[in-house]
Amino acid sequence: MSHEILIKIRDLGVRYDSVQALEHANLDIYADDFIGVIGPNGAGKSTLVKAIMGIVEYSGVIEYSEKLKRKGRINIGYLPQISSFDKAFPISVREVVMSGLQSERGFFGRYGRKEHRRAEAILEQASLSDLAKRPIGELSGGQLQRVMLCRAVVSEPKLLVLDEPTSFVDNRFENELYNLLHHLSEQMAIVMVSHDIGTISSVVRSIVCVNRHIHRHDSNIITEEQLRNYDCPIQIISHGNIPHTVLGEHEHCPHCEKGE
Repeated sequence: MSHEILIKIRDLGVRYDSVQALEHANLDIYADDFIGVIGPNGAGKSTLVKAIMGIVEYSGVIEYSEKLKRKGRINIGYLPQISSFDKAFPISVREVVMSGLQSERGFFGRYGRKEHRRAEAILEQASLSDLAKRPIGELSGGQLQRVMLCRAVVSEPKLLVLDEPTSFVDNRFENELYNLLHHLSEQMAIVMVSHDIGTISSVVRSIVCVNRHIHRHDSNIITEEQLRNYDCPIQIISHGNIPHTVLGEHEHCPHCEKGE
């Protein structure tokens, strides 16, 4: 694991009216992380993401590394659970991806060859080059999600945050997305919220369990030797055609509290 911390979260708390979504949460996100964020519905997974992105009020401290800053702004790639994009708007796939550079060029700024090459490269990486000129309204749900992912990373952020990126898409897109994220994880840190515990455990490198509090596991697979070292009950959270993933029991984890 890299010792370079991109984000340091200490004593994070988020409240919605009378509901305490997160409390006393601590987490370090490192430069080479590929984190899967899991937990039950309403546990605070999306709230954690929104706090990192600065779109909800919170107590506590979130410190951002200088490597995440560009021209005085925090530059984090973000793919929300539901992309608020009007498919009826007359804009092409390439133009949508290029719009991810507005923070660098401004709304009326003109893009140079460097920016165009960057957009073409990420479209090719996502197997979308053939659709570059197509109107955004003609895309399938999976294609649109890949375009929005390209938009999120075209500015070459050091951190990419995704909130349930495979919601409302088919299995084919899901596999394509995970393959793309695997390649992107060689270029940037990734934090991905997912309800699909079994699948993401075969993709990510670390797992963060959220249930108002946060507990981090620095591996997605724990060996028998490690289990003996833990000397505690275990929780199998995935099985089938992918490797079993086993996590040590820990405080505030809903699975452990239920004794599953």
